[in-house]
Amino acid sequence: MKQILNYLFEHKTLGREDARQILLDLGRGAFNEHELSAFMTVYLMRTITIDELLGFRDALLELCVPLSFPNQEVIDIVGTGGDGKNTFNISTLSCFIVAGAGQPVAKHGSYGASSISGASNLMDAIGYAFKNDEESLRNELNESNICFLHAPVFHPALKAVAPIRKNLRVRTFFNMLGPMVNPCKPDFQLVGVYNLEIARIYNYLLQSENRKFAIVHSLDGYDEISLTSDVKLITAEGEKMFTPDQLGGTVFNGEEISGGDSVEQAAKIFMDILKGEGSPSQNAVVLANAAMGLYITGKFGDFDSALEAAKESLHSKKALQVLHKLISMQKKS
Repeated sequence: MKQILNYLFEHKTLGREDARQILLDLGRGAFNEHELSAFMTVYLMRTITIDELLGFRDALLELCVPLSFPNQEVIDIVGTGGDGKNTFNISTLSCFIVAGAGQPVAKHGSYGASSISGASNLMDAIGYAFKNDEESLRNELNESNICFLHAPVFHPALKAVAPIRKNLRVRTFFNMLGPMVNPCKPDFQLVGVYNLEIARIYNYLLQSENRKFAIVHSLDGYDEISLTSDVKLITAEGEKMFTPDQLGGTVFNGEEISGGDSVEQAAKIFMDILKGEGSPSQNAVVLANAAMGLYITGKFGDFDSALEAAKESLHSKKALQVLHKLISMQKKS
């Protein structure tokens, strides 16, 4: 690692194969925590290159526990995290609404590194048991239309850096890797990013894969559709700008979509919204993100039709029924 660090400290970048090998070595326990901290810090001081990100992704997918869902077209809705906004778990809630609208979901997530409550913190708090058993996950998907893929049980390499990320509490390049290494390689993907430079890199990566995707970025820095500002949408067809009104509503300030100060508060917000007790701002934000997820599947004629399907899923309690079914399956296993 000393040689690698000296190379990077000279403002040089890694090729794709070198980056892959470093992450393979990391996943196999070749480096200590001090070496890993120094390595991760390099990418806090400069932007990761496309070749570096590709190499890191190649390694994580090579090391991961394999998973597939034959005859199921699944979607993942995920943000990079690291935007520092401390919103409630919008992407995870959106996934349950999408599942309630009839679209199968394989949600990939982990514990919060730079936020109070990541997707895994939330899922753990509401009673979901993490697993990488393919048969169990297929059963969950078939029965409840959703399953959750806890990143550390699929990606051994992430276990080595999890304590360091938690202690640093700032975004690292692993935030960028998370949405790119869903082990089931979903057919559809909605990715939220915290800046336009990262959006450009993701656009390049996702263009090369055989899946429908959309990248969203709220111009005031949120890694999701926040409805606090205009939103840039990037797909294989190009780029568009949307105002909050075009996406179903307006949130006047970030406090209205805060995630609280603890995992317990985040879980309460999550359950309140699914029960129909969310505020207008909370509902509008989660519905906009869910609708965008449904829209990119191509199964709806336009965004407004997808938004109506999302509203029906939430307001009829279909999304809540999805949750109840999923959690009941944990108790039986």
